[in-house]
Amino acid sequence: MGFGSYDESEQQDQDNDIDEDAAVNVHENDHHGEVSFDSEASQDELLDKLDEIKGADEE
Repeated sequence: MGFGSYDESEQQDQDNDIDEDAAVNVHENDHHGEVSFDSEASQDELLDKLDEIKGADEE
Protein backbone atom coordinates (compact mmCIF):
# COMPACT_ATOMS: atom_id res chain seq x y z
CA MET A 1 0.00 0.00 0.00
CA GLY A 2 1.21 3.46 -0.86
CA PHE A 3 0.68 6.73 0.89
CA GLY A 4 -2.99 7.64 1.21
CA SER A 5 -4.33 4.22 0.29
CA TYR A 6 -6.30 1.92 2.56
CA ASP A 7 -7.64 -1.57 2.65
CA GLU A 8 -11.42 -1.45 2.20
CA SER A 9 -11.78 -4.69 4.15
CA GLU A 10 -10.72 -2.76 7.26
CA GLN A 11 -13.71 -0.47 6.81
CA GLN A 12 -16.30 -3.26 6.84
CA ASP A 13 -17.99 -4.92 9.80
CA GLN A 14 -16.62 -2.64 12.48
CA ASP A 15 -18.20 -3.58 15.79
CA ASN A 16 -18.19 -0.40 17.85
CA ASP A 17 -19.79 -0.45 21.26
CA ILE A 18 -20.97 3.13 21.64
CA ASP A 19 -22.72 4.22 24.82
CA GLU A 20 -25.18 6.74 23.40
CA ASP A 21 -26.35 7.74 26.88
CA ALA A 22 -22.82 8.98 27.67
CA ALA A 23 -22.53 10.85 24.36
CA VAL A 24 -22.62 14.64 24.23
CA ASN A 25 -25.93 16.15 23.21
CA VAL A 26 -25.02 19.17 21.09
CA HIS A 27 -28.56 20.56 21.36
CA GLU A 28 -28.72 20.39 25.15
CA ASN A 29 -27.96 24.10 25.54
CA ASP A 30 -29.54 25.59 22.44
CA HIS A 31 -30.56 29.20 22.94
CA HIS A 32 -33.16 30.98 20.89
CA GLY A 33 -33.31 34.69 21.27
CA GLU A 34 -31.88 38.00 20.33
CA VAL A 35 -28.52 39.62 20.83
CA SER A 36 -27.95 43.33 20.65
CA PHE A 37 -24.81 45.38 21.08
CA ASP A 38 -24.68 49.08 21.77
CA SER A 39 -21.50 51.02 21.25
CA GLU A 40 -20.66 54.62 21.81
CA ALA A 41 -18.34 54.53 18.78
CA SER A 42 -19.57 56.03 15.54
CA GLN A 43 -19.98 53.99 12.40
CA ASP A 44 -16.92 55.68 10.89
CA GLU A 45 -14.83 54.81 13.97
CA LEU A 46 -15.94 51.19 13.78
CA LEU A 47 -15.14 50.99 10.06
CA ASP A 48 -11.70 52.52 10.69
CA LYS A 49 -11.06 49.91 13.39
CA LEU A 50 -12.16 47.15 10.99
CA ASP A 51 -9.74 48.45 8.34
CA GLU A 52 -7.02 48.50 11.00
CA ILE A 53 -7.73 44.87 11.92
CA LYS A 54 -7.77 43.79 8.28
CA GLY A 55 -4.45 45.55 7.71
CA ALA A 56 -2.88 43.73 10.66
CA ASP A 57 -4.05 40.38 9.28
CA GLU A 58 -2.39 41.03 5.92
CA GLU A 59 1.02 41.68 7.51
